[in-house]
Amino acid sequence: MDNLHSLMIVLPEVSLAALGLLLLLVGLVNRSNTTHVVSALTVLSFIITAATLISPHRLSFLMGGTAPVFAFGTMFVDDTLARFIKLLILAASALSVFLSGGYLENHKIARPEYPVLILFATLGMMLMVSASDMIALYVGLELQSLALYVLAAFQRDDAKSSESGLKYFVLGALSSGLLLYGISLLYGYAGTTDFVKLSFVFKDAAPHTIGLTIGLVFVTAALAFKVSAVPFHMWTPDVYEGAPTPVAAFFASAPKMAALVLFLRLLREPFMPLAMEWQQIVVFIAVASMLLGSFAGLAQKSVKRLMAYSSIANVGYALSALAIMNKDGLSAMLIYLAIYFVNTLGAFGVIISLRKQGQQVEAIEDFAGIAKKNPLLALAMTVFMFSLAGVPPLAGFFGKYFIFLAAVKAGMVPLAVIAVVTSVVAAFYYLRLIKVMYFDESKQIIDACPCFGVRATVTLAALYMIIFTVWPQPIIDGAIAAISGFIRG
Repeated sequence: MDNLHSLMIVLPEVSLAALGLLLLLVGLVNRSNTTHVVSALTVLSFIITAATLISPHRLSFLMGGTAPVFAFGTMFVDDTLARFIKLLILAASALSVFLSGGYLENHKIARPEYPVLILFATLGMMLMVSASDMIALYVGLELQSLALYVLAAFQRDDAKSSESGLKYFVLGALSSGLLLYGISLLYGYAGTTDFVKLSFVFKDAAPHTIGLTIGLVFVTAALAFKVSAVPFHMWTPDVYEGAPTPVAAFFASAPKMAALVLFLRLLREPFMPLAMEWQQIVVFIAVASMLLGSFAGLAQKSVKRLMAYSSIANVGYALSALAIMNKDGLSAMLIYLAIYFVNTLGAFGVIISLRKQGQQVEAIEDFAGIAKKNPLLALAMTVFMFSLAGVPPLAGFFGKYFIFLAAVKAGMVPLAVIAVVTSVVAAFYYLRLIKVMYFDESKQIIDACPCFGVRATVTLAALYMIIFTVWPQPIIDGAIAAISGFIRG
């Protein structure tokens, strides 16, 4: 009975893993013309997994679907927070596969293993956000990371792509070493890797036990690398610039959400008794990320590097909400993530759409005159840039507003002021791209990709940014319910 209960809890992950193995076989049987088929089946796999995740029969089996339940001892937890963020991860991964088709064909790298790698990275993310033990955390994190290393270097005939994959692998291996060393220190002092037991140990520990503090620092540093927070951001601009553009779009969406929620679970559950120690660290890296992401983005000439620094700044806003660590702050973080991933994928979709002499457009100056040649595409990019800048009444404004409001309510006014100032600074480079599209004269011919997947993703993302302003309740209510079920009492 215990095994059946555990299998019901991990049913979405088991089903996704089984579908991934099946798709590997499909790709091996006929490698010549199966990329489209495998991509379509991968999206279908995400839909099936999402249906399994919210199935009434499964939730009723798990005591009504509101209380947290554990599998395989306490290695894996299923709760409202995990379900909410898993749905967002599955949506981001499905949209990333949609974005990739035309790009892969144009660069002659359409291979069936590409969507399967995204599937297994998604499986790792789902395991991460449900981890309730340090060992389970590491397994999920590495499953995600191994797939992402390959995706970063997927365009292997391109020197930049190979370089980005190598950089990401080397620095990622270093961060994994930091994480393992931190876990070993925590285990050495606490005698357990279970989140619940660790929290009890930390409650009874002396407030400044040096071993626990050092372990906390190493684990925090490793996770800061995964979310590309300053000062562990150094890989982000180079990897975004060198990796295939759809891969960069994927990096900026689903893995960011998974790592931030893992960060949240760690700090709120095992490390909550050490809040005085880690809150200062989180505030520092949040402020540093907002400052560097906003000011360094001003000097960028490559649109992919610009999006990389934008993602660093946006991680800073999410970490600001995390540092508040109450229901208002954490629900604001989830709302922000639900808006940010759609916004980012839409912006990357516009970048993927544009071609100059058959090659991908990368320089900001290449966007000159697009408004005259393709007004709808320029309008969509304008919506995404205004939303990222936090201009009302678009969805991005509400994402930042809830974070600023939560910080003020929690008495962290200086943090809110810094967030507002850096948001204004970052608005300059978002508005500069809009100015280039509408007011600069084009010096060369820019074509738009007719790919259905890219067009559909851009259209849906732009509509989402607008519709959220008049109908935000599903996301807001879902985020509040997720955090209310996570923070019990």
